[in-house]
Amino acid sequence: MHEIKCPKCGEVFQVDESGYAELLSQVRNEAFEEELHKRARELEDKNKSDLKMAQMQQEKTFAEALTDKDKELANKEMEIQKLKNQLAMGDSEKKLAVNEAIRDKDKEIADINASVIELKSKLANQKTESELKEKNLEERYKTELKLKDEQIEQYKDFKARQSTKMVGESLEQHCQIQFNSLRMTAFPNAYFEKDNAVSGTGSKGDFIFRDFDDGQEFISIMFEMKNEMDTTASKHKNEDFFKELDKDRKEKNCEYAVLVSLLEADNELYNNGIVDVSYKYEKMYVIRPQFFIPMITLLRNAALNSLQYQKELAVVRNQQVDLYNFEANMQEFKDAFGKNYRLASEKFQTAIEEIDKTIEHLEKVKKNLMSSENNLRLANNKAEDLSIKKLTKNAPSVKKMFDDLNNSEASIGDGAD
Repeated sequence: MHEIKCPKCGEVFQVDESGYAELLSQVRNEAFEEELHKRARELEDKNKSDLKMAQMQQEKTFAEALTDKDKELANKEMEIQKLKNQLAMGDSEKKLAVNEAIRDKDKEIADINASVIELKSKLANQKTESELKEKNLEERYKTELKLKDEQIEQYKDFKARQSTKMVGESLEQHCQIQFNSLRMTAFPNAYFEKDNAVSGTGSKGDFIFRDFDDGQEFISIMFEMKNEMDTTASKHKNEDFFKELDKDRKEKNCEYAVLVSLLEADNELYNNGIVDVSYKYEKMYVIRPQFFIPMITLLRNAALNSLQYQKELAVVRNQQVDLYNFEANMQEFKDAFGKNYRLASEKFQTAIEEIDKTIEHLEKVKKNLMSSENNLRLANNKAEDLSIKKLTKNAPSVKKMFDDLNNSEASIGDGAD
């Protein structure tokens, strides 16, 4: 249970582990959402600023080109008018020259119009090129996003299995291989085999471990292995198997019962290390597969030490040694055992926390990539909606140049007719 104090009224109330985790998740989600919106606004403002600068630059270039062409067109029109005035004087030779000049000027005007069209075409090409770059960038982000999703799934799978490396093998096979790889060096006198003997109630465990010293059994463990695929429709809980495992332990005369489980992969209680459930069933533990060998070692060493102490106690009794020294040695062993157990649990917890941080970081990268994709889509929509009318909305002088150019083209067309 966790105590939480209200910052407003000062009242203190208690919440269980699930409630506390949910409150903590809400606080993290709110901070993450706030940071996400902030980053999205900053990216959107930057895109708007870049787009505005590009538009202003294009407007400036286009306006300068139009101004030059308008000046050139005005000069040509003045020359045409001058020639027309000379033609009005009745000189036939001058009329011919004027006509030729008019044709030349008409050609120049046509060239100017072609230049204007070319400028418009270049502007359209630039827009198409920009759209192509945005599309390529969007595809690249989608590819990176897919890779991040795959990496996140790999880390989630790694966290659930905790480095058991169960490629093409069952949980039972994995544990058996782990034990056999150390049998001759760590457990030379041990018995570890499948529990093939069905009890009177029709049940049996998976494996039985027994170890001996000078022919005397000093420890026995009943093992049950439980694995469940993520796609399984009905999910089991570890506690669903406690009662049957305890019954098998007693019927096979085993001292301890251990459930090696991959069930409830997201349950932090079972992910933190060795879980003692003796409050429900005597001498029963639940572990993840990575604790399989350490669990056997801890129980075996404890039992072996206990056996050694028993032998020493017999010697002490025979020699009438002070029992105080024996109790001190026993306490020292308990303290050392407890210290080693705590250190092992803390290291496993630290490793799990680092994995959680890595998953959280990859989730943030995924969200940022998704936000960038959305902003690119908005920028693309704005670029598609771009037109000469919108570009000249707040630039009346540029709009007037376009109107004059259109009117000039219309009047020249009428004169040609």
